[in-house]
This record gives sequence, C-alpha cells and structure tokens, in this order.
Amino acid sequence: MARQHTGLLFAALAAVAFGVSGPFAKALTESGWSPEAAVFVRVVGGAVVLVPFVLIARRHAFSVLKRRVGSVLFYGVAAVAGAQVAFFNAIQHLSVGVALLLEYLAPVLVIGWVWITSRRRPTTGTLIGAAIALAGAAIVLDVGNGAEFDLVGVLWGLLAALCLTVYFVVSASDGDPVDPFVLTAAGLSIGGITVGGLAALGVVSLRFSGDPVEVSGHEMSWLVPAVVLAVVSAALAYIFGIVGSRMLGAGTASVVALVEVVCAVVAAFLLLGESITMVQLCGGVAILGGVALVQRSSSADAPVPSDVVVATSH
Repeated sequence: MARQHTGLLFAALAAVAFGVSGPFAKALTESGWSPEAAVFVRVVGGAVVLVPFVLIARRHAFSVLKRRVGSVLFYGVAAVAGAQVAFFNAIQHLSVGVALLLEYLAPVLVIGWVWITSRRRPTTGTLIGAAIALAGAAIVLDVGNGAEFDLVGVLWGLLAALCLTVYFVVSASDGDPVDPFVLTAAGLSIGGITVGGLAALGVVSLRFSGDPVEVSGHEMSWLVPAVVLAVVSAALAYIFGIVGSRMLGAGTASVVALVEVVCAVVAAFLLLGESITMVQLCGGVAILGGVALVQRSSSADAPVPSDVVVATSH
C-alpha cells in the first residue's frame, strides 16, 4: 500500500511537471519560436542538465544501460522524440483538443498491452476508471468545440498515442531496469539527436528567436521559459514518471497521467489568464474520480513484478 501511495505521488508530480510546460512553450512560440524548436530546447536542455550528473554520480548504473541499449534507444526515439513530433504534426491537421485526445488514448493501449503480456485481465474498476478519466479529458479539452477531422491528422495522433505507450511500458519495466536518472539522461540525449536529425532532413522546422518573452504579464528573457522546460518539464518530469510507473505499473500510471490535462488547464489559467469553464471543472473532477477508482482497484489487486514485459531487443 505504501508503495502504491508513493508511486501515485511520483506519477502525480510527473503530471504536474509535464502539465506546466504549456504556458512556457507558448511564451516561446509567441515570440517567434517554432513549436519544434521549443521541444528541441526542452529535450536538449534536459540532457545537458542530467548527463554531467549521471556521469559523476550514477556511473555504477551504466552496466545495466549497456545490457538494455536497445530499449533505451527505442525509448529516446519513440517516447521522447516521436511522441512530440507526431503530436505537432497532428495539430497541423486537427484541433489541439482532438489531437491531445487521440494521444491520450495511450492508457487504453497500455492497459491492453499489460493484459496481453501478463495474461491478467484488468479489474473492472480499472476499466471503468480509465473510461471515466478519458471522458473527463474529452470534456476538459472541449473536443466538440470546433472539432475538425482529417485522416492524416488522425494517423499522426494515433502515432503519438503509440509513442506515449512506449513511454509508459519502457518506464515501468522492472526486468533488469535502467536507473531512472540514466534512462532519462540517455532518452533525452537520443531524443534531442533525433529531433535535430529530423530538422536536418526537413521533416520539422527549428526556428529560434532571441526576443524577450511574456509570461503571466511579465516580460523576461527567453532563457527563463527555456530553463523551466528543460529542468522541470523534461529532466524532473521524466524521472518522476519513470519512478511512478515502476511503482504503479504501466496501466495505472498511464491513467494517472491524465491528470496532466487538468494541470495544463490550471497552468494556463494562472500564467496566461485563460478562462476555465464550469464544464471543464466537471471534466477535471471526472478525471480525478477515474484516477481514484483505478488507483483503488490497483491497490486491491496490486500488479506482480511481471505485469509489464519489455523486450530488450527493441
């Protein structure tokens, strides 16, 4: 029970850290940055923060990294770079709300993956809780307002969901696991190289600007949001997410991650002055209720260590 509560805390912290990225990324894009450039600085900045630390303080964990190099490469390319590149391509064809909702189908894919690989059917409470949380996310994201559908955009959104699924499955792996700090540092480094490579090929556009930015009505250097994105929404967010996933299991952690939607809306309200409707508040309550139901169900039927299987050949 204590492990479940600790895991819930770390997963919630990860959701908050990821959720606050929106206003700071928006500050950069409104000053002339391309969205992909904000992603690039976030990922590379996180790697710059963590790599020196792991080289000095976590060198003992490198033996596991060598044995899991395939999974780590897959994590960096798919979970770090792929999810974000796919999402930004999706919003070129779809509304942001619809694209996010497609990406947040990941909990369904994760629960299905755990079911198949562990041969343990999810509890009824887990399935109902996940459905309630997803419905709440749809309400918070207001997907029905100006919704537009495009096959190419839907495919990009589903690819983002698959990449997000990789994030939870690899993060939760407890078979010869890579140290969370090392996995995050390596994943961010690989993700940064991947985004840079895609930019060189012309797949994504990296456009930067040295102009001041505005956050919560205050003008400041672009370095401020860049540092927040790198330290909070990259380095800390991924570390918290990995720890939480290993304690809760991939299925539960993926549902808890839907709290990120609530955090993103609250962060936009506090830092950008965007309004929150009563309907969105109800959606947020539904998300939290669904998460609570999933957490309660998983506590009653805690996953055994083999509930998530990740092939090292990836």
